[in-house]
Amino acid sequence: MRKATITRKTNETDITMSINLDGKGVSNVSTGCGFLDHMLTLFSRHSRIDLDVTCNGDVYVDYHHTVEDVGIVLGDCIKEALGDMKGIVRYGSFILPMDETLIMTAIDLSGRAYLNYGLRIGAQKVGDFDTELTKEFFLAFIRHAEFTLHLKQFAGTNSHHIIEGTFKSFGRALKQAIAIDDDYKDEIPSTKGVL
Repeated sequence: MRKATITRKTNETDITMSINLDGKGVSNVSTGCGFLDHMLTLFSRHSRIDLDVTCNGDVYVDYHHTVEDVGIVLGDCIKEALGDMKGIVRYGSFILPMDETLIMTAIDLSGRAYLNYGLRIGAQKVGDFDTELTKEFFLAFIRHAEFTLHLKQFAGTNSHHIIEGTFKSFGRALKQAIAIDDDYKDEIPSTKGVL
């Protein structure tokens, strides 16, 4: 089983996260930020990655450190759980409709951190969540997971739907990319021989 558990403690956050890449999408999420909890629960369900995370952060300041650091730890956990990435599909993409919103995610587990962020979120807040933190989460994630990630919004006006559609699409695309390809289960999916 491809699993990882990481604890990360700073002066701003104290996070413990466990994942199982070959899970059923079961999650137990408590970050102190209700909207982030909702997004991570959706991500877990749609990626089929079991996710257990607790974060005690300085949310009295705002949610920035919590959101960014959870992204960091999720990236670290997935990278560790993938190991040498032998046998993975490597690439994944998904176009997800959610009412008026249409979001595409394309991912390459390339070993190279790159984010093409194409979301246009109209509202500054969804509830008490600063919508600009969506980008901060994905930046933190890709820098630590070392993946290439493209997020593109084709349609959408409701800020909640745009962010939710993105996390669902991201989960679905990642599910494809981390899957084991039986035809290549003993190979690294790169002509370089390493990712």
